[in-house]
Amino acid sequence: MSSPGPSSGRPADPPGSPSDAGTAVTEDRLLGGRVCLRQPAEGARAAIDPVFLAAATPVAPHQQILDAGCGVGAAMLCLAARVPQCRVVGIELQRDLVRLAGDNLLLNGGADRLSVMVGDLLQPPPRLSPGSFDHVMANPPFIERGRGSAAADPAKSAATVEGEADLGDWVRCAITMARGKGTVTFVHRADRIDALLGHIAGRAGEVVIFPLWPGAGKPASRVLVRARKQIAAPARLAPGLVLHEPDGRFTAAAEAVLRGGEALAL
Repeated sequence: MSSPGPSSGRPADPPGSPSDAGTAVTEDRLLGGRVCLRQPAEGARAAIDPVFLAAATPVAPHQQILDAGCGVGAAMLCLAARVPQCRVVGIELQRDLVRLAGDNLLLNGGADRLSVMVGDLLQPPPRLSPGSFDHVMANPPFIERGRGSAAADPAKSAATVEGEADLGDWVRCAITMARGKGTVTFVHRADRIDALLGHIAGRAGEVVIFPLWPGAGKPASRVLVRARKQIAAPARLAPGLVLHEPDGRFTAAAEAVLRGGEALAL
């Protein structure tokens, strides 16, 4: 989501200088400064979507979580900041982002219970055992393959436009990795909710749809969707959350998540 997200901090390297991965990076803050995030200065950058994704994942202490397509680790770090005793594994296809995610785990003191690995969700690494995670969360590319124009930056294009793995593959991987009665949680564009729900149908139940409204009276631009594996229960449309006041400031409810690190009650 393009709304103001992480607060900018000092550059991790002098402006324009390359990181170890060969790309200029910035060092930003999430959750009011509780999470330090190194990420590319250009291209795919975390905003508020991963923060809300983490807030919508219903984690208890000592549970195991998979962050599919973790990028530089924004969602998993926000989740770990809220539930310090949980254990999170991230999988990411882009090696440069995995290197930055590894840096971020160390910067935030989470290397003992957080890990990240290079992997393709079409062929997950053998270390990831199907049915072994209490929760799976994912922020899939928003743009359907063949629709729209690819971004000039290859990394940004990979993060925003579906590649070989389409939305159905993302859903299938998430549900496969979740244990019985575990949850899968997605953040996605509101105009693709029909496709997302279609892929979930028959594979998981107790679906909750939680709209994120840009402002009062405005159409939702993002939705959080959560479902439980091997549960047959009706879907539910939650009231959702209004992000912005008329003057553009975040609402108190949005600030509670973005800066206070509070969980969302779906």
